[in-house]
Amino acid sequence: MRILLIGATGKLGAAVHKTLARRGHDVRTVGRSTGDLRHDITDPAGVAALYAAVGRVDAVVSAAGDVPFKPLADLAPEDYLNAFHGKVLSQIDLVRQGIQHVAERGSFTLITGVLSREPIPAGAAASMANGAVEAFVRAAAIEIAPQRVNAVSPSVFTESLADYGDFFPGMPPVNLSDVAQAYVRSVEGAQTGQVYVP
Repeated sequence: MRILLIGATGKLGAAVHKTLARRGHDVRTVGRSTGDLRHDITDPAGVAALYAAVGRVDAVVSAAGDVPFKPLADLAPEDYLNAFHGKVLSQIDLVRQGIQHVAERGSFTLITGVLSREPIPAGAAASMANGAVEAFVRAAAIEIAPQRVNAVSPSVFTESLADYGDFFPGMPPVNLSDVAQAYVRSVEGAQTGQVYVP
């Protein structure tokens, strides 16, 4: 398959890239400053330019989404807006604009995260964004068929415990290789409207 991978240079994106490439897929990487194609997906014009540059693909995979982490009392309206633009609207636009560029039975795979179901202090904006993406996936699935759309919702990565483990007390970590397999399931499988929890 010809796959467009957004956020390929982060820890998750690199693992997904390696896994999909090993399975024989032709993966085109996208980032703001690195990758095969360089576009800002938080800008609808950037998304349009990306699809114009890449042409037709079989799948679009997102491993990128920026959200601020602050205590609730310190969150300003622009923080929620930044979370919504950085993780929700950017991925919605990947699907909305991508419908015309993805194969008839192609797929979209978006990224959410554990905070939609297991909130933590200072994570309200992230929880809001993750929940919105998951609700969008369920709604979009009934409208874009036979194209498919799913989300992957991992916990903290085992490989990131040294940096972030204290923020996720008692939550079982997940290996990046397991998260990458959830992306494989979404891209190569037949389900739609799913939120995969690796």
